[in-house]
Amino acid sequence: MKSRHIFGRTSYLLLILVANLVAHLTNGCDEELASAAAAARHRNGKGRRRRSNGCNIFKGSWVYDSSYPLYNANTCSFIGNGFNCQKNRRPDKDYLKYRWQPHGCNLQRFNGKALLEKWRGKKIMFVGESLSFNQWESLTCMLHSAVPHSKYSLVSKGSLSVFSFPEYGTSVMMLKNGFLVDVVTEKVGRVLKLDSISSGSTWLGADVLIFNSYHWWTHNGSEWGEPRAKFCRKETRPVLGPVYGGGSHPGEVIVRKALRKMKKPVHLLDITLLTQLRKDGHPSIYAGGGSKLLDCSHWCLPGVPDTWNQLLYSILFQH
Repeated sequence: MKSRHIFGRTSYLLLILVANLVAHLTNGCDEELASAAAAARHRNGKGRRRRSNGCNIFKGSWVYDSSYPLYNANTCSFIGNGFNCQKNRRPDKDYLKYRWQPHGCNLQRFNGKALLEKWRGKKIMFVGESLSFNQWESLTCMLHSAVPHSKYSLVSKGSLSVFSFPEYGTSVMMLKNGFLVDVVTEKVGRVLKLDSISSGSTWLGADVLIFNSYHWWTHNGSEWGEPRAKFCRKETRPVLGPVYGGGSHPGEVIVRKALRKMKKPVHLLDITLLTQLRKDGHPSIYAGGGSKLLDCSHWCLPGVPDTWNQLLYSILFQH
């Protein structure tokens, strides 16, 4: 039996995860969120989010922090088996201990209870495929770990999963949709309907929408100075420092150009670089399928998606 490799699948229209997009859609969002999103709209052409002192929270490096991870996966029984690398007997643990450190400033430590208070009575929706699901599971576990005695419910029906905190009236939802636009079968085969988004009706009523905009995946070891490396197998440390040898992807430019034309407030979470540096964070052969399954596309939990959510938290709380 041949080994099965999970890497990024190139789509014709929409690729997943170079950067995440956060859109604030309804009047129900508080003034702070609205002003943050409006400010971001004027800056997203450069894909940056800066403080008044010039700090770019997306530029930095990974540093070892013995206080990490932010939660114990064993307290979140709902984490998918493919992401729970420790449960799948990954022997090393240093990958759990790295914290993103921006140059020139510090990120606030994630406070799940404070975020639930800010999102009281709100609906937050992730829209995308398996990598969005990866981030959604990370956030639900981060929130649950912050209020472990607060009741929660998890209901999945079809492509929609809803994680709710009744005490706060907060719902964090995940809508699986890899292309956003409709895919139909015609005589010529499967066709993307660029002018049709039937699932868009599910977005109605959400206070915050979080989309994926492109896909980053592990290419080969030459991109991080290890030409003999076999994708992410046996990688136990991130690329240290602020530079990724593989360079940027042309899709990033396309995303930023598209954002400049959008009328709704939208913020670009430019997680490309920091994610590229984490060659150690993939499930690799610890995705639950044994050594025959090598997953270099998704991420272990706890792990890199927790930082994506911490950056989201930082944006919402104005650093």
